Order: sequence, then structure tokens, then C-alpha cells
Amino acid sequence: MLTREENESLCRVGPGTPMGELLREYWAPVMRSQTLEADGAPQRVRLLGENFIAFRATDGRVGFFDEGCPHRCTSLALARNEDNALTCIFHGWKIDVSGKVIDVPSEPPERRAEFAAKVRVRHYPVREAGGVVWAYVGRREEPPAFYNFEFNSLPAEQTFPIRAVMRCNWFQGLEAVLDSAHLGIMHKSWMQVHGGSRLAGLQSPFFEIVNQPYGLREAALRDLGDGTMYARIREVVFPYYSFIPSDRPYPHFMICAIPIDDDWNAQWYIYYDDEKPIDERWRAERMEGTSGSYDNFYDDQGGFATMWGQDRKKMREGHWTGLRTLQYEDFIAEESMGSQVDRSREYLGSSDGIIIRARRLMLQAARAHQRDGTRAFGLDANLDYSRVRALAIRYPRQHDWRQFDLIHPPPTLPLYQ
Repeated sequence: MLTREENESLCRVGPGTPMGELLREYWAPVMRSQTLEADGAPQRVRLLGENFIAFRATDGRVGFFDEGCPHRCTSLALARNEDNALTCIFHGWKIDVSGKVIDVPSEPPERRAEFAAKVRVRHYPVREAGGVVWAYVGRREEPPAFYNFEFNSLPAEQTFPIRAVMRCNWFQGLEAVLDSAHLGIMHKSWMQVHGGSRLAGLQSPFFEIVNQPYGLREAALRDLGDGTMYARIREVVFPYYSFIPSDRPYPHFMICAIPIDDDWNAQWYIYYDDEKPIDERWRAERMEGTSGSYDNFYDDQGGFATMWGQDRKKMREGHWTGLRTLQYEDFIAEESMGSQVDRSREYLGSSDGIIIRARRLMLQAARAHQRDGTRAFGLDANLDYSRVRALAIRYPRQHDWRQFDLIHPPPTLPLYQ
């Protein structure tokens, strides 16, 4: 249980807040690369309670600025995008993709160049990798080293990034991903169809957690009762990234909840296959039952007025939640708490160990950063993020999951029989 003050510290992400300033130290995914077209419409981005604009210039580069024109703050979402620059439609101020003001036609001709040179535009470093545009909106002149996650080095046909916009705070999104205890309960109907009845009947894993320089490695362990264990070993790269175990031959995947502001977050699913292209039919299957938009596959979510489309007839017939998809089950549970859950009212149990630890670590990191600028969770370490990967494995009980190499694990015993 947290105090109300601690809960506020976790949730508030705007400029000047302890958590907001800490989170600005990290690269964050902001949109799918395919959303931006050369000389196409600029796209509005809301991140950490601030508004930005992203666009793809004529030569393919991506620009990322504050949304408002530096003249009178007209939205640059309305701007003309041509000649490797945005031109504001209000007074014609022109800003090239690097953030330099190159024309101010509202000024007298004899002083345009001098005046333009004095104007400062807040523009931000961007990278494209894994089919995603990433941005750094922190205060430092030099951004941290870019994440060399495994999926960031793969060709486009081997990655599949999609996102969902949700009406709840980012930490609710993070906690839902960290929570393994609900897997065999809330998702039991899905697992009975897709995951095998054997695992679907196991509701109470026990957890073991190992600290890492970037966050945590956690194993949700289930005794299968036949001399073997089933371990779902997950890597958590704070502040956002949770690598979720999947059973081969399915792609690996990572989920992260990125703060839009105090009350909204964008939850990303980045699927990737290190061996081969992701099958188009498999991509289509991931979108079944959703709105079908890769940029927001949850834009038809509803709310309490419609109870998110929950089907009570389906529940009477045996479906546990009556909700459409596995992802929607998670999202709706999070949204039903309200946009900012009051954690001072909770009663946590033994299965919430990773939730408790994550809260403590994030609060400690925010306080340390506020106190002396400490950069937590791997930014100051020379870490190889390409080796961060989750693993689902069944193995003889006498083995220790901590000894497994997540990149080259031992042969797994078949789980579904």
C-alpha cells in the first residue's frame, strides 16, 4: 500500500514533476515509422504531458519539434511539409528538419536573416529502429546511448509494432504487464483455446526475482506435478520495457506503457522474430477482434457506459470475462480502476511482489534524480541490451532457472501434451 503522496509521485509525469523529469532521461517510442510519409501530413504527438510534432521531410529524415510555431504557437500540425522543412500557414515561418528557422516572411526583408538566426526552436533527437520512431525529450544536450534491443537491429519484415491508446495512467499499464498472477485467471478462456488446458488450470505461480543493472529479471514458476517446472522468465528494463515470454515458434515480443500525460498512456506491443519474416497471416490474427488500426488497435474501446462491450451471454456459456480479446481483457481491467488508481486503498498479497518492488525502485529513482540528477536503470552503464530476451521453458525440477542463457537456452520439454 502506498501513501497518497507516493501514488501522486508515480503518476504525475508533466514537466517539473519528479517522475516526469526522470522519464525524460530515456528514449521512448512515439509512433510507427510507417505513419510518417515524406512531405506528408505532420503528426501530433503527446508525450509526458507535452505536445510535439513529428514529420518526415522530403529526403526521408524525421523532424521532431514542439508542436507550436515559435512565432505565435499555431500548431505545426497544420503546416506545409515540403523542401525538407515545415512552413507555418499563419505567417509563413519556415523551419528546416534540423530545427533551424530559415525564413520569416512576416519580417522586413532587410532583417529577415538576422532575425531568423536568433529564433530558437525546441527540437529533439530521433531515431528509427524496429519499425518505430523513437525520441529523446530530456534536458541534456547529449541523449543517452540508443537501446540496441534485439528487435531494433532486425529488418522491417521481421518486426511488427502496434500500439493502443488507453484512458489510464502509465503506471497502471506497467503494473498490468508486470503482473503474472492474473494469467491463469483472467485469461483462462483464451488459454484453454490457445494455451493448452494443462497450463490454464495452474493459477498460483511463485515468483523469484533477480536485480539487474537495467531493472529486473523475474521468473514466474509453476510446478507441473510430474517432476518438471514451467518457468516464464521475463526481463524488465525500467522505466518502460517488459519482455514477455512466448512459446516458439511464435515471435518474441515486448510490451511497454508510454505516458501520454497523467491520465492516458500508449501501450506498445512490438513483436519480432530473429530468424525469419513474420507471417502476414499471423499479423492479421493478432488484430482479430480489435479495431484493426496498427496506430491504435484499441480506439473502439467504449467505457462504463457500454461496459466495454462485455458479453454476459458469452460468460454464462463459459467464457470467463466476456470480453473480446486477450489484450482487451488487460486494457479494460486497467481502465476500470479509473485514470489514476488510488493505491492507498489496496490490499496486496504474496503474488504482488514484483509490483511492490517496481513501485519502490521507481520512487527511489525519481527521488534520487530530483536530489542530484542520478541517472538510474542502466543509462550510465555499458550494457548490451541486445541480450535482453524473455523465455518460456519447461525443465526438470532439479535445474535452476537462473543458470539459463536466455539467448541460447537448453532444449525445452514440450509443454502442451
